[in-house]
Amino acid sequence: MAVVPFPEFRLGKVLATSFTGTLSERHGEALERIPVPSRLADWLDIHGLAVDSCNHSQLDHARELRESIHAAATAVANQDPLPSSAVQVINDCSIQGRASAILTPEGEREWRLASASVEDALSVVAADAISLLAGERDGKISLCASPTCRAAFFDTSRGHTRRWCDMNTCGNREKKARFLANKRNQSSLSD
Repeated sequence: MAVVPFPEFRLGKVLATSFTGTLSERHGEALERIPVPSRLADWLDIHGLAVDSCNHSQLDHARELRESIHAAATAVANQDPLPSSAVQVINDCSIQGRASAILTPEGEREWRLASASVEDALSVVAADAISLLAGERDGKISLCASPTCRAAFFDTSRGHTRRWCDMNTCGNREKKARFLANKRNQSSLSD
């Protein structure tokens, strides 16, 4: 029996929006990048939030946080009011965990989890989302221009004009589609 590999993570520079990217192609054929508890533990570990273990209930809780962050980020990007249910989930996750920011000798911020639990790790993700959604950073929450993706991302480009959540995936796919359509149009005009 062949082992089916898990889809790769899309790793961004912003923890909260990278977390929402664990479900991609939300308006097409959705791709779940944390289909099992061990993949959530893998994602957390990659982001410096290593946990001892993860169960299905914690995975469900993490997905609820992910969808709440995405709903709130979408509201911010569309300049709509924040959904109260999403705000409640984000706030609850933030206060339920115990984590502390520490300064490394290299001058970087690192998180220390009190118990290496999923709840502690998710509190860090929720706190990052709060910082982002509250507008505490220089940048703008935007939605990917790909009609099948529509992922929330944090745009720090000059003028905040970035269109794609990831140029290597959505951007290239959309540019390739446009190129092929133009090529077909040119071919039909010359016939």
